[in-house]
Amino acid sequence: MTKITSLRSSDIGGPDALLTVDLDALAANFARYQNLAHGAEVAGVVKANAYGLGLAPVARAMVAAGCRTFFVTDAAEGTALRAILPEAIIYLTNGLPPGAGPAARMAALRPCLGSLAELETWSREGEIAGRALPAALHFDTGMNRLGFDAQEAAHLLAHLDEAKGIEIALIMSHLACADEPEHPLNKAQLARFRGIAASFPETPKSLANSAGVLLGADYCFDLVRPGYAIYGGAPVEGRPSPVAPVVTAQARVLQVREVEPGDAAGYGATWQAEGPRRLATLSMGYADGYYRALGSNAGAARVFVGRHFAPLAGRVSMDLLMVDITSLPADAVRRGDLAELIGPHVTLEEVAARAGTIGYEVLTSLGDRYIRHYTGMAVAAES
Repeated sequence: MTKITSLRSSDIGGPDALLTVDLDALAANFARYQNLAHGAEVAGVVKANAYGLGLAPVARAMVAAGCRTFFVTDAAEGTALRAILPEAIIYLTNGLPPGAGPAARMAALRPCLGSLAELETWSREGEIAGRALPAALHFDTGMNRLGFDAQEAAHLLAHLDEAKGIEIALIMSHLACADEPEHPLNKAQLARFRGIAASFPETPKSLANSAGVLLGADYCFDLVRPGYAIYGGAPVEGRPSPVAPVVTAQARVLQVREVEPGDAAGYGATWQAEGPRRLATLSMGYADGYYRALGSNAGAARVFVGRHFAPLAGRVSMDLLMVDITSLPADAVRRGDLAELIGPHVTLEEVAARAGTIGYEVLTSLGDRYIRHYTGMAVAAES
């Protein structure tokens, strides 16, 4: 016979899904990159709602750590950040799409211009403002995503007077393979960027992201743009990480049950008990950004609960998942306990590997149903 214990949110007086963000760890990671950047300024990359962790608390924590320059995706994100940080320098990595010029100008944002059309648009905005407006010039050096392509770059470098109505505040490019230190494209992009940078001897330069900083001083120039590493992600797979974990994702144990040999669990009955087993059901699912693929029986993910690791049992559903706690002490897991799904014991990289993706996607997929809890001195400073 199956034995069940149940739980309601009202029984525990707390959230069923909790995301804890350690702002002290985040600030320490920022400081660590200041030490690694060979004298370059370290910018704060806070796009996508600060990688899903919350724009306002994260941005303020970075300011407290000494950050003055920020990168977001577009004018909407930039306008939101401007309301939080009136004095910050804010760049828009996606450049200047059609119609975005007025919003960028009015919020004093700096687009990363990557085409002659964007250059012309921003020059017109400068005419409206009555002065040259600052911007970055983004040159593609091998990623073929955004930035002046080779043809447009050659034209621009031969006709720099076309940018005379713009204050060129930064020259930048983006590395495609920095997380693979031996990849030949890294050196090729560095050489191309140096060639372009020679035309702007007095203008600050930026090339390196989180992993790019670790390639050495040649890649750091005047400003670096680490994102993922500041949030606790390991910048290079398989190598010791220079940063500390920032995020802990936890879910409540809603039920603990015993199942008989041959009983199935979850959709599709893909998991079957090979003997008497104990299962715990957690309030977490793919609607919270915990991927359905993590529940595959071969190489299934694990959680840390009751001071022990426990593997998933069966498929992850929209709101729930099960873990097999048979090997744990009988009283190790009780209803209402919190299980760690991401954190110091189960890293972003481990979860990503088991889901067949990267830690960036895991981090930015964490859903809105989490109660986000911030810890650290930065919280006191904010209040």
